Amino acid sequence: MEERIPHSGKRFSKNDSGFICKNCGKEVLPLGYTSRNHCPFCLCSLHVDINPGDRANPCGGILRPIRTEPDPKRGYIITHRCDRCGATVRNKTAHEAKVQPDDTDLIIRLTAPRD
Repeated sequence: MEERIPHSGKRFSKNDSGFICKNCGKEVLPLGYTSRNHCPFCLCSLHVDINPGDRANPCGGILRPIRTEPDPKRGYIITHRCDRCGATVRNKTAHEAKVQPDDTDLIIRLTAPRD
């Protein structure tokens, strides 16, 4: 698991900008209520944060979803692995978002045990 290093004393910075996914090329719109940190279509992200939303990590590799797991308080949690540095990070899904919800079928497929 990637070590979380405090940056400027803040643990979370709201950064709800839209972006073009570096993995699938689709346009991702802002969520409107929190930081959107992964593509709702392919669930990939970029390894750009040290703390959520700070965009202070110089790695910049593609974070690919390797599994999801249900969390009774937070919905589903995606575990990503970075293509560049191998770090793993966990992020909450946005499967109930009003704007571009995460692909529920993909989330469910990623919860299945792998051989």
